[in-house]
Amino acid sequence: MSTRTVLHEADIARALTRISHEILESNRGPEGLVILGIPTRGVPLARRIGALVSDFGGAPVPVGALDVTMYRDDLASNPTRAPHRTDIPAEGIDARTVVLVDDVLFSGRSIRAALDALQDIGRPAAVRLAALIDRGHRELPIRPDFVGKNLPSARDERVNVRLAETDGVEEVTIES
Repeated sequence: MSTRTVLHEADIARALTRISHEILESNRGPEGLVILGIPTRGVPLARRIGALVSDFGGAPVPVGALDVTMYRDDLASNPTRAPHRTDIPAEGIDARTVVLVDDVLFSGRSIRAALDALQDIGRPAAVRLAALIDRGHRELPIRPDFVGKNLPSARDERVNVRLAETDGVEEVTIES
C-alpha cells in the first residue's frame, strides 16, 4: 500500500478561505446563513468555515452539526456505525440558507441522507453543499456548490482527511 499527501495544512486553510468567500459571494453576505457539518470531520470544517464567513462578512453565522446515521441507506450492511449528536442552532433552519459541509464527497449517499434529515428538522429556503474534497464517482445526481479541491481518484483508492481537531494532524492523503 502506498500513501501520498495531496494537501498540507496551508493548502487546507487556503481551500477553506476560498470556500468561505464563495459562500459569502453566493449568498450576498452572511444574512440568513446556517452552516451544518456532517460528522465526523465535516463538523470541525463547518466550524472553521463558519468562523471565516463571520469574520469576512462582519456578522455572526450560526454553525451546527447534522447527524445522518439513521438516514443512511447502508445501515443493514454497516450496522456498527455509531450515531453522533445533531446540534441545530437556536435560530433553526426554516427560511434560511443551509450550507452542508462534508470532508469528502464520493458517492453522494451521505448528502442524500443529510437532505432527508433536514426535512425532519425544518424547511430551509435553500440548501448548498461545501466539500473539502470532491473525488467523483457519484452514484446520485448530487453536485457540490463549493469545493476545496477536485481530486480524481480510482474507486479502490482511499482518500483520508485528517484534521487537528480529530486526528492531531492536518493533511489529506490518498492510499492506493
